[in-house]
Amino acid sequence: MKLLSQVFVIARIEARFYAHYPKLFLATAAVALIPALYVVIYLSSMWDPAAHTGALPVGVVNLDRDVEYREHTFNVGREIASRLKARKAFGYRDYTDEQAARELVRQGRLAFVLVIPHDFSSNALPGVEAGGGRLVVYTSEGNSYQSAGLARRFAEDLGHEVNKSLNERRWALVLSSALGSERNIDRLRDGVDQLRTGAKALAVGANKTAAGADSLSHGMGRLDEGVQELTSGVKELGAGLRTMDARRPSNAEVNQVKQGADALGSGQLELGRGLAELQTGVYRLRDGVTSFRTEAASSVLVAARITEGLDQFADGVSQLDSGLQAATGAQRKLTEGADRLSAGVGVLTAGVNGLGAGIHTAVTKLPADSQLDELSTGAQSLAGGSKSLSEGVREVKAGAQHLASGIDLLVGSLPVTMQKMDGSAEGLANSVLPTVEVTAAVQNNGSGFAPNIIPGALWLGAGIAAFLIHVRVLPRQAMYFSRPAQMLGKILIPSAVVLVQSLLVMVSVLLILKIPVTSPLALAMTLGVASVTFLVIVFALTRAFGDAGKGLAMMFLAVQLSSSGGILPVELSGGVFMDISPWLPLTWVVRGIKASMFGAYDGAWQYPLLLVGLAGMAAATMACTVGYWRFVKQAAIRPAVDF
Repeated sequence: MKLLSQVFVIARIEARFYAHYPKLFLATAAVALIPALYVVIYLSSMWDPAAHTGALPVGVVNLDRDVEYREHTFNVGREIASRLKARKAFGYRDYTDEQAARELVRQGRLAFVLVIPHDFSSNALPGVEAGGGRLVVYTSEGNSYQSAGLARRFAEDLGHEVNKSLNERRWALVLSSALGSERNIDRLRDGVDQLRTGAKALAVGANKTAAGADSLSHGMGRLDEGVQELTSGVKELGAGLRTMDARRPSNAEVNQVKQGADALGSGQLELGRGLAELQTGVYRLRDGVTSFRTEAASSVLVAARITEGLDQFADGVSQLDSGLQAATGAQRKLTEGADRLSAGVGVLTAGVNGLGAGIHTAVTKLPADSQLDELSTGAQSLAGGSKSLSEGVREVKAGAQHLASGIDLLVGSLPVTMQKMDGSAEGLANSVLPTVEVTAAVQNNGSGFAPNIIPGALWLGAGIAAFLIHVRVLPRQAMYFSRPAQMLGKILIPSAVVLVQSLLVMVSVLLILKIPVTSPLALAMTLGVASVTFLVIVFALTRAFGDAGKGLAMMFLAVQLSSSGGILPVELSGGVFMDISPWLPLTWVVRGIKASMFGAYDGAWQYPLLLVGLAGMAAATMACTVGYWRFVKQAAIRPAVDF
C-alpha cells in the first residue's frame, strides 16, 4: 500500500501539468496517435502493389516487319504489343525511336522498355536456331532495383508466352495443310504399303479360314452324331456288362466243376480196374464151365438137360466175356475222355475265372451315365461353337475385304510429296529468347537498397542531433541579433554533428560495405547537403510546433519513405503517395544517391542536389520566420541531454 501511495503522489504531481497547460493534452494525443499513423502510412503505401502495376510506365518499341511464312503474312511483334496493351499489366507506352526510349529509361521516366527488333518475325517463326528471335528488355538497376527485378520476371514470362504462342501457330499451320515431317510421311507410306499387303494376305487367309471353318462345322456335326451313338452304345454295353458281372458264377462254383471233372476221372480209373477184375473172373468162370461141361458130357450121372444148360451157360459166359471186353474198350475211351474233360474243365475254369475278373474290372472302369451325358452335352456345345466360329470367320472374311478396300483408298489419298518444315528441334521449341540489358548495374540486393536506407538513416540522425539542443532557447545577448544569425548560431553545432554522421555513412559505404561508387565526390556532397537539409527541416518544425514538431518530423519521415520509392516503385503505391512524391526532399535525395553511387539517371546528380539544397533553404527561411525564441540567462542554459 505504501508503494502505491508513493506512485500516486508522483503521478498526481505529473498530472498537474495537464491542468496548467491544456495544450499538453494535444501533445499527448499526438504522441499516442503517432505509432498508428506510422503503421497506416507505411503499410498503405505497399498494401496492394499488384493493383497499381498499370501505373508503372513501360515503353514498347516495335520495329518488327511483316514476313511471309507458309503462304501467310505475319508480324509477331505487332501481335505481342497488342496483347500486352490489352492485358494492361503495366502502363505501356509506344515509341518508335529505340534510342530515345532507352534514354527515358536512363532518366528514370520509364521503368523499363521492351525493344522488338526489325527482324524478329523473320528469325522467330522458322525456328532455325534456339533464341533466333531476340527480344530486348532494357532497364536500369541503379534507378530502381525493384523495377529491374520486375523487368527480369517480365522478360522470362514474355519469352515463355511468345514461344508457346508461336508453337501453337506453327502446329496450326502444320495441321491445316496436313503436313508433317518428310521422314515420317515416307515411313507412313511404307507402313501403309505393308499394311495393304498384309490386308490382302489377311483376306486370302480369311477365305481359307472360312472354308476350313465350314468343314470344321460339318465335321463337328458328324462328330456330335457319332458321340451320341457312342454314348448310347457305351450305356448299353455298360448295362450288359453289369448284368454279366451280377450273374457270373463265383470262383468257388467254377472250382466245383473242376473238382467234379477230377472225381469223374478217378471213378473211371476205379471202373477200369473193376472191369479188369471182372474179366479175370469171367475167364476163370469160362474155364470152369468148360471143364465142368466136359466132365458132365462124359458122366452118365449128369442129365442131358444140365449139359444143355451148361452149354447155354457157357455161351452166356462167352457173351459176358465179349461184353466185358467191349465194356473194357469203352471204359478205356471213357477214361481218355474223362482225362480230356478234366484238362478242358481246368482250362475252362481258369478262363471263366479270368473272364469274370475282366468283366468286373470293365464294369468298375466304365464311366457313369452322368459323365456320358456330360460328354454328349459337350459335343453338342462344341458343335454349336464350331457353327458360331464358322459364322464369325465369314464376318472376318468380309471385314478383311473391307479393310483391303479402305487401305487402297488410303494409299490413293496419301500425298506423293510434302512440304518440309523449316527449322531445328531446339529452334522450334525455343525460337524466342528475351535478353535483359541493364544499365547502371547494381552489385547485389544490399547495394540496391542502400540509396533507400541511407536517407532514412540521415533523417534519423538529424532528428537525434536536434535532441542535443534546446531548439527554442537562446542566451539573452542574442536577443537583438538578426534572425539568420540566431538560427545559424543555434544550428551550427548540430550541423557539424550531422556532417560527421554523413562522413561516417560515407566511410561505411566505401570501406565496410565496400559498395562500388561511381562518383565518390558527388556522393559525399549529396550526403552532406542532405544531412544539413534534414536537420534544418527538423529544426524548423520544432521552432514552429515545439517538441511536437519532433514527432511531426518522424511522421514526415514515414510519409517520405512511403512516397520516395524506397520500398517499392512509387507508381505501385498509387494514390496520394505517387502525387506527392516529386515534392518531397527525400525523393530527390534517393535519386541523387543513385545517380552518384551507380551512375543512374545518366549520372545526373546535380539537379537532385540542387532541389535538396533549395528545400534546405526553404526550411531555413521557415526556421528564421516561424516560431519564437525563449531568451534566458546564459547561466540558465543547460544541456538538452541529461547525463
